[in-house]
Amino acid sequence: MNIAEKVAYLRGLLKGLSFDEDSKEAKVFDAIIDTLDEIAMAITDLEENQGELEELVSIIDEDLGELEDDYYDLDDEDDSDFEEDYYEVVCPTCGDTICLDEEMLDEGEMACPNCGEHLEFDLDDIEACDCAHEGCDCGCQE
Repeated sequence: MNIAEKVAYLRGLLKGLSFDEDSKEAKVFDAIIDTLDEIAMAITDLEENQGELEELVSIIDEDLGELEDDYYDLDDEDDSDFEEDYYEVVCPTCGDTICLDEEMLDEGEMACPNCGEHLEFDLDDIEACDCAHEGCDCGCQE
């Protein structure tokens, strides 16, 4: 039973109570039922609009996918041009793990997005690993 049907059921129950239509109680109940009826109609309209919007977004998504395929010529397997290294930093104040890209690291500082603590990055002490990463025991792959 949907909301509109439930409101109609309540209206029927109210009529079955046989209130004097001029009584204060009957007027209050009628006003409540009328308000519930308006809410039910508004919700029904919203549900219909939501369904239409979902259909439109689906169509737009499909069209966008076709445009991406036609104009960007990307292979799912060969997107190495778009890969970027990310680094994890743990805020010493709140313990939140923050993912940073190279540009953010180059800035040397930032505020923690969780607690606002000022974080500084000193890259001078970091040594680059020249290994081939196969069979390496320097810890760079951990």
